[in-house]
Amino acid sequence: MTRVRRWLPGLLLVMPSIIAIAVFVYGMLGWNFRLAMTDRHDEISEGSFVGLENFVTLWDQKRWGISVDHAIVFTVVFVGGALALGWLLAFLMEKGIRGEGTFRAVYLFPMAISFVATGVVWRWLMNSGQDERAVGLNRLFDSLGLDFLQWEWFRNPDWGMAAMAIPAIWQMSGYVMALFLAGFRGVPEDLREAARVDGCTEWQVYRHIVLPLLRPVTLSALIILGHISLKVFDLIVAVSGKQIITDVPAVFMWVAVFDSHDPAKGATIASYIVLAVSVFVIPYLVWTLRKERRP
Repeated sequence: MTRVRRWLPGLLLVMPSIIAIAVFVYGMLGWNFRLAMTDRHDEISEGSFVGLENFVTLWDQKRWGISVDHAIVFTVVFVGGALALGWLLAFLMEKGIRGEGTFRAVYLFPMAISFVATGVVWRWLMNSGQDERAVGLNRLFDSLGLDFLQWEWFRNPDWGMAAMAIPAIWQMSGYVMALFLAGFRGVPEDLREAARVDGCTEWQVYRHIVLPLLRPVTLSALIILGHISLKVFDLIVAVSGKQIITDVPAVFMWVAVFDSHDPAKGATIASYIVLAVSVFVIPYLVWTLRKERRP
C-alpha cells in the first residue's frame, strides 16, 4: 500500500496524456499501417488485406521515385546548410560581439514564422522571371549589375529542390544557432585555458576541446532538422504548389488521398514517411536512454 500511495497520484496525473497519446498517436499510426495493407483504392469499397503489396508496387510508379529523389536532395541541402550556418552564427556570437541580444533575437525571429508565411514570401523572392520580368532576388541582382546570378530557382529541373531548401535554411538556422551557442557557452573556460597553457592555438582549442564536446548538440540538431525535412509539406505547397518539379512524399500523399481519392496509396506513402523519420528518431532515443543510464 505504501508503494501504491507513492506512484498512484503521479500515475493519475499523467494518465490523460498517456491515453491521448495511445489513441491519437499510436492508435492512428496502427490504423494507417492497417489501411496501407489493404486494396482500398477508392472511398467506397471496404478493401481487403493484401499485405505488403502496396509497399512494393509503389516503387513502380515514376512519381514516387521522383518525390523520393527530391526529398533526399532537400534533406541534404537543408540539414547541411542549416547546420553550417547555425554553427557559424553561434561561433561569431560566442566571441561576445556588441549587441549580442539584438542579433540573437533577429536570428531567432524567423523561427516564430510558420512555414506557410515563409513560403509565401520566398515564392516572391525566388520568382524565376529574369531581365525585364525580374522580381525578388533576380531583380536585386539585375539592379546590382550581377545578371549572371539570375536563376530559375525552384523551377530549375536539376537543382530546384536545392533552391527550395533555402527558405527552410533561413527559417531554422537561428534555432540551430541557439543550440550551438548554448553548447559553446557550456564548455568550461578552464578546459580552454588549460589547452592554451599547453601551447594549443585557438584553432586547436576548438578542434580538440570545443568541437568534440559539441557532438551531442550536433546530433540533436541533426535529428530535429532531419525529421523536419523528411515530412516537409507546407513550405513546398506555399512556394510552388503541387508541381511535379518540386514533388516530395508528403505532397504526393496529399495528392493521392485528396485528389486521386486513393486512401490505400496515401496510407502507404504516409507509412514510408513514418519509417523514414523513425530511422532518425529511434537511434537517437536509444542513445539518449543509454547515456542516461550510465553512472
